[in-house]
Amino acid sequence: MSAENKEVVRRFNIEVIQNGDRSTFEALMAPDFINHAAPQGMPNGPDSMWSTFEKVLRPALSNLTVTIHDQIAEGDKVTTRKTISGVHTGTLLGVPATGREVAISVIDIVRVEHGRYAEHWGLNTLSNVLSSLSNLEPVR
Repeated sequence: MSAENKEVVRRFNIEVIQNGDRSTFEALMAPDFINHAAPQGMPNGPDSMWSTFEKVLRPALSNLTVTIHDQIAEGDKVTTRKTISGVHTGTLLGVPATGREVAISVIDIVRVEHGRYAEHWGLNTLSNVLSSLSNLEPVR
């Protein structure tokens, strides 16, 4: 079961986050999915995940790539250490494009149920990236 769950998470990272494939997203998300990493007061269902990628990251980062460094599976949970990277060519949470390469480090835990994302917890360095970008001059 661990290998199958790791493959679900790998597919999500590459096909959904990196490639923006909505049909894979729909196939891999449980309808009652809970995103425990959603900001307080924000929706925490499946659309909270899709919005993060399609309304925040994808418009701001060209050449978006997900690199999985480690995956550890135990029971129904998969922990992944990864980097989401790209070129900052659009506004990212209010920070205008700088043309700089960015790398967001992420560690997340996903509970997989029947081959679908049931719950998600995560930590990332997006706030550090935003802080460093807001102090830079755009690349000319």
